[in-house]
Amino acid sequence: MSARPNTSKGTVLALACAAQFMVILDVAIVNVALPTIQRDLHISKSTLEWIVVAYGLVLGGFVLLGGRLADRIGRRRVLLTGLTLFTSASLLAGAAGSAELLIGARALQGLGAALIPPAALAIIAVTFNEGAERNRAIGIYGAVTGISASVGVLASGLITDGPGWRWVFLLNVPLGIVLILTATAFLDRDSRDSQANDRFDLAGALTLTSGLMLLVYATNRSAIDGWDSQSAVGSFAVSFAMLTAFVAIELRSRSPLLPGAVFRNRVLVASNIAAFFTFGGFLTFIFLGSQFMQHVLGYSPTQTGLAWLATTVPSFFAAAISGGKLVPAIGVRRVLMGGMSLLAITAVMMTRISPRAHFATATLPALLLAGVAGGVSAPAATIGALSGAAESISGTAAGLLETMREIGGAIGVAAVSTVLVSWARNGASAANPITPGQPGTGAFHAAFWVIFAAALTGALTAAIGLPSRPGSPAHSTVAARRRTGLSNNGTAASAEDDLAPASTQSPA
Repeated sequence: MSARPNTSKGTVLALACAAQFMVILDVAIVNVALPTIQRDLHISKSTLEWIVVAYGLVLGGFVLLGGRLADRIGRRRVLLTGLTLFTSASLLAGAAGSAELLIGARALQGLGAALIPPAALAIIAVTFNEGAERNRAIGIYGAVTGISASVGVLASGLITDGPGWRWVFLLNVPLGIVLILTATAFLDRDSRDSQANDRFDLAGALTLTSGLMLLVYATNRSAIDGWDSQSAVGSFAVSFAMLTAFVAIELRSRSPLLPGAVFRNRVLVASNIAAFFTFGGFLTFIFLGSQFMQHVLGYSPTQTGLAWLATTVPSFFAAAISGGKLVPAIGVRRVLMGGMSLLAITAVMMTRISPRAHFATATLPALLLAGVAGGVSAPAATIGALSGAAESISGTAAGLLETMREIGGAIGVAAVSTVLVSWARNGASAANPITPGQPGTGAFHAAFWVIFAAALTGALTAAIGLPSRPGSPAHSTVAARRRTGLSNNGTAASAEDDLAPASTQSPA
């Protein structure tokens, strides 16, 4: 799959960024509208959470499979399928007249969303040459990704207070149609990949998807019922069994869902582990910060959304600079260490904010620094996760990265929610943030230390797992592919690959 000869790379990048923006936006945009949806559709509190959970559950469970399908049946085909599912489901959600129909539409949205990001990121990976050109593209892609969640918080408040909650979903319809038409017009049809004739690892796909979905569900239940609850423990146990079975199946499969080449790439593996903490820490900061502003600082939904502009704007510019300038100059390792350290400092700053603190002198500096931290880190993690991945596994590499994003965010939110619930049970006036209540200041301050720990762990992972210096010609794309055991066409690399010219440098 490539852009058509008369299509600029800028058009391809804009298409991929817009598709990613729509998916990430929908993760956050529903939250502020939930109380209004509950009143209009007469939904019980126990059912209301499934409007959010259904989307994240299917998205987190299928995104890695979506990446592998992009490699096998074509990136353009998977992207168009995802966009069509997502757009149709958005229309269904906007017209829903019952909780059951809305939750079903959200699950279908999640399935479409699981196909879009890995295909879009893989399209970038194969369109732009590895090195400075791809780094700049990923920087812009990361900038758009970084602002999407913040824009979602702002848009949710404005839309709910304006045209109504149904437009939270209906706005996706015209955007989705434009993206479908653009992809159809400007992306070439997928060529038949050499892997397309291989036997599909159905058993691996079923066990992996089931295991990931159960893992996301278990983290959700742990936030509501506690980590030691029967529902959480049982779900974690079955998830572990499914994922263990997946590993056993993969070891025997002649056409594994996750090729061994993925795990032989040290930079890719370390970057994905770091991405788990990077995205988990930042997405959890957005969740916890939004709750903190409303429950402790007394901000309205619209005020909370506007406050997040202080994170959104620096995040956008920091991400563009990170991919285009910082990573090529000092490497993924140093950029990730720096970005995660900044997020750790931000978390500490949030523990010092009191209910009567002034926005300009207390909250604003923390939000600005959080934007820089997230903007710097996200593109670096993405660049590292795609480093040296041959075209034949670019979708799988992208899907693995998106899985780390979803699982990291789910576990992070569950962890801070557990802290708030724990304080409530101990009489510290903290309430479950998923249901109405007034969490205490001390509970939130304690929860921000979870983000501090995640950020430091991400920095430590980058320090230990990634190369200490930016690449040299020896770390070229060809060399990276040889380390993964793959050549340009996805077959086993041979000695001739060493004779190919080294034109790009590894970003690590």
